[in-house]
Amino acid sequence: MLNRIQLSVLVALICLIIIGVGLWNTSLSVSQWHLAKGQKETSASLASDLSTMRTDAETRWASFENPQAAKGAGAIENKGFKGHPFDSLDIGESKILMHTDGSGEIRRMWFTLDAEDADTLRSLRLQIYWDGASSPAVDAPFGDFFAAILGHTAPFENVLFANPEGRSFVCYIPMPFRTGAIVKLTNQSKKKITRLFYDVDFLKTRTWGSDSLYFHAVFRQEQPTTLGHDFEILSKVSGEGRYLGTHIGVVVNQQNTGWWGEGEVKVYLDGDSSQPTLAGTGTEDYIGTGWGQAVFTGRFQGCTLADEKSGQYGFYRYHIPDPIYFHRDARVTISQLGGENRSRVAAMMKKGIPVKPVAMDDRGKWINLLDGPPQNFADVKTESDAGTIYARQDNVSAVAFFYLNSPEGTQSAAPVK
Repeated sequence: MLNRIQLSVLVALICLIIIGVGLWNTSLSVSQWHLAKGQKETSASLASDLSTMRTDAETRWASFENPQAAKGAGAIENKGFKGHPFDSLDIGESKILMHTDGSGEIRRMWFTLDAEDADTLRSLRLQIYWDGASSPAVDAPFGDFFAAILGHTAPFENVLFANPEGRSFVCYIPMPFRTGAIVKLTNQSKKKITRLFYDVDFLKTRTWGSDSLYFHAVFRQEQPTTLGHDFEILSKVSGEGRYLGTHIGVVVNQQNTGWWGEGEVKVYLDGDSSQPTLAGTGTEDYIGTGWGQAVFTGRFQGCTLADEKSGQYGFYRYHIPDPIYFHRDARVTISQLGGENRSRVAAMMKKGIPVKPVAMDDRGKWINLLDGPPQNFADVKTESDAGTIYARQDNVSAVAFFYLNSPEGTQSAAPVK
């Protein structure tokens, strides 16, 4: 039996643990507010944000109930009784969902609509402009941006995005702007959106932070990728900034056999040309798992789609606890590699399927096939039907998220085919 003193100490320890966990969770939930700034993050400073009054900020929501997000101008229609909760978006139509002048910061975006099939979600085009720029800083298919990768919806929640029940789209990425912001949605699908609901929640502020950066998101795809060449998640961007992460979609070439995801993510920083500064070890490794890839969701990494039968995969990684800063330029790629037993790679080559062996794992002995003089794959001596890493081609797409010290868009979104 515990005496009174021991019981008191135990209760105190339990209370400290509960408080500590609470502060830890709080710090994670508000840590994204610091993504666009160069501030040092600590648990104490992040948790204190919740109880700190900002005298320089005013809260606004843009929605069809108050499209201008004007003060005292919400819920005007139908005498305030849900007069304009949604609107339509016709084929080929664009709608400005938010347009504000002055400095501020988008804190949250939420959408739901009555057409959520893959083709529609990939044919809605989300564009965001900062400070009167002529080109959008955000330009991506709606679904892929909101982690409905390849247009596939699933319930999930991570540190930046959420889809609570598989029917809505939420983003919590902080997006500061200095002189104005425009959020636009264009329907490039073949069907009319009858009911589009949304709100964009933002702060109007008096000043622009000297250490603030502009949020960017760009989309790229290759159908298929080029044999022996890395897929560019993010083509080269110049300036100062931070690479935040990516949503990647893969549609596997069913001619190939074995595992498709041996490709390594590479990050080229500040003048890197032929070789990157950062290099990973494999596709599933990049999102924190190993030896294959199934569905899982975490705060900073996860896989929302893993359908072996159809060969469709969708996954994400956010560099929040492990920031990637660049001071001159950055480029991000992923090599297009698969893994299969040697005999089956040889069989694919015999059939004329475009593959190229690059390395082998012979019972733990690693054999590089591209170092030294060229050698015939059939002549390489191994003790087993060695696991073989081979270059391959698949359909790959990606949304790259990053911050930059310029509001101008850097690349145009490739149309979804």
